[in-house]
Amino acid sequence: MLRAYRFSPYHQARWEEPEKKPSAEELSSYLWIDVCGTERDKLQLLENYFGIRFPSKQEREEIEASSRYHEEEGQTRIIVRLVEVRPTEEGISFHEQDLSLIWIADRLFTYRGEDSRAIQELVRRLKSNPDQADSSLKLLLSVLGQVVDTDADNIELISQQIYRMATSLHEMGFEERQRLILQTQSLQELIIRLREGLFDIQRVLSLMIRSEKLTDTPRETVRILLKDISSLIDHTNFSFQRLESIQNTILSLINLEQNKIIKIFTVITVAFMPPTLIASVYGMNFRFMPELEWQWGYAFAWLVIIGSSVITLWYFRWRRWL
Repeated sequence: MLRAYRFSPYHQARWEEPEKKPSAEELSSYLWIDVCGTERDKLQLLENYFGIRFPSKQEREEIEASSRYHEEEGQTRIIVRLVEVRPTEEGISFHEQDLSLIWIADRLFTYRGEDSRAIQELVRRLKSNPDQADSSLKLLLSVLGQVVDTDADNIELISQQIYRMATSLHEMGFEERQRLILQTQSLQELIIRLREGLFDIQRVLSLMIRSEKLTDTPRETVRILLKDISSLIDHTNFSFQRLESIQNTILSLINLEQNKIIKIFTVITVAFMPPTLIASVYGMNFRFMPELEWQWGYAFAWLVIIGSSVITLWYFRWRRWL
């Protein structure tokens, strides 16, 4: 799918099969050309006409900062990570993909594998305020700013989920707390992915701010984005620590419950040790035992057995072990 936008005035064109329907001359009148879910080998028309090159799959998977930001022959190629968090009945799910941006003097190209909520929200925002996209550079900064805003929304959703988990701990049973440990581990993995995406954008913006293509005003915008990213990274660290605290609390509660069970079995075992000893004594096969010929010997043995258990339990109660 291919979408093309211009914002003064706003107009959007859309093609389901970009390799067949639009012509390059027709696309040249648009400021932003967004490619979604189209194979790279079907974009040669755009590459040949505009003199650009979309990143390959290998380039999108590279983690080096030099591969994520590159300037050559009047164009700037940027690769950032889009992470989108969605609330579900079971908690939170997330989806991530790479977003490739190609910026030339009069146009911006974006390339991604699937549609995303971040791009949809950006289009709605620019539609109501087209002054933010009166140049390709402003449009590029708006896209990067929207990626940062989306990460901020994701972190807020995670914080809300962590708060719900923390406040419901005392209401959960043993099995629910065990499941909660797995949920906290999933959230920790999600926070790690978010931090990696924020670090990618931070490295890209750190390289971008040194570019000679930027004037003072857009450079200041990049500085503001870098400050926002630093704040979000600090927030992810705090959220990660909160999850570790919840995990430790859950493990402590599980250990307490297990200790209670072990304590019950220990008390039962110790309480039955004296009766077992008494029964073992009277179970010996000696010929001469005084109680064997005694009329009340059986009742006496039961009295001693029950009395020894009661005394043991009373002692535990007195020492406040029960």
